[in-house]
Amino acid sequence: MSVVPAEVLPGSALAVQEQQQPVREAAELGPRARLWPSLVAVYRAQLSRARVARIPLLFVATFQSVGILIMMRGVVDGGSEAETVVAGSAVLVVAFVALNLLAQYFGQLRASGGLDHYATLPVPPAAVVLGAAGAYASFTVPGTLVTAVFGCVLFGLPLTHLWVLALVIPVAGAALSGLGAAFGLLAPRPELATVLGQLGMSAALLLGVLPPDRMPDGVLFIRDLLPSTYGVEAFARTFRADPDWAFVLGDLAVCAGVGVASLAVATWAYRRAAVR
Repeated sequence: MSVVPAEVLPGSALAVQEQQQPVREAAELGPRARLWPSLVAVYRAQLSRARVARIPLLFVATFQSVGILIMMRGVVDGGSEAETVVAGSAVLVVAFVALNLLAQYFGQLRASGGLDHYATLPVPPAAVVLGAAGAYASFTVPGTLVTAVFGCVLFGLPLTHLWVLALVIPVAGAALSGLGAAFGLLAPRPELATVLGQLGMSAALLLGVLPPDRMPDGVLFIRDLLPSTYGVEAFARTFRADPDWAFVLGDLAVCAGVGVASLAVATWAYRRAAVR
C-alpha cells in the first residue's frame, strides 16, 4: 500500500487553498533618483546648514580681499597692474570658500563618518558634490561684488562691465570647488585636507593678485596651471576701454572646462571615499 500526501489529492482542502491563493510577484523597485532633483535637494540642505556661519564667512572672506586691495594701493598706481589686482582680489573671495572651507568640510565629513549618511541616501554621488559646492559658492556672491566695487573705486576703474561677474563666479567657483572637494576627499586626514586647502588659497592669492609682468617665467607657468587664473584674466580684460570679448569668452571657456574636469575628479573621489 502506497502513502500519498494529503495536499496532492485533488479534493483535499490544502490543494483547494493553494489553488485559490494568488501568485505573488516580486516587488518592483522605485525609480532611480534623477540628478537634478537630487542636486536641488542637497543644495537646499547644505544652504540651510551653512547659513549659520554665513555672517562670519562673508566678513572674513571680504575683509581679507579688501585688506589686500588697500595694501596693494600703495604699490600699484593704475593701468593693467591695477586691473589684475582688483580682478584677483575679487576672485580670491571665491577661492577662500571653494578651496579652503570646502576642503575642510569634506575632510571633516570623511573623518567623522558623515559620508556613510550620504551613501545611504538614494542620490547620485555627483549631486552630493555639486550640491555642497554650489551651496558654499553661493555665499561668495555678496563678498565678490563688494570687493569688486571697492577695488574699482579705489583704483579708478570703470564699473560698466561688472555684470561679467555673473559668469566669472560660477565658472571659477566650479573649478576651485572641485579642487577643494577633491582635497578633502582624497586626504587621509582632515588636518592634511586643511593644509592643502590653505596652500591652494595661498596660490590663488599670490598668483592671482600680483601683477604677472613682475613674475619670473617659472612662476608664470605655474600661474597658467591654476584654474582661477583664467577667471581673473577674463574679469581683468573687461576694465579696458574696448574689451576683446573673444579673449574674455575664451578664458571663461577654459575655466569652465577645468571646472567640469575638477568636479568629475571630486565625484570619483567621493565614490572612492564612500565605499571605504
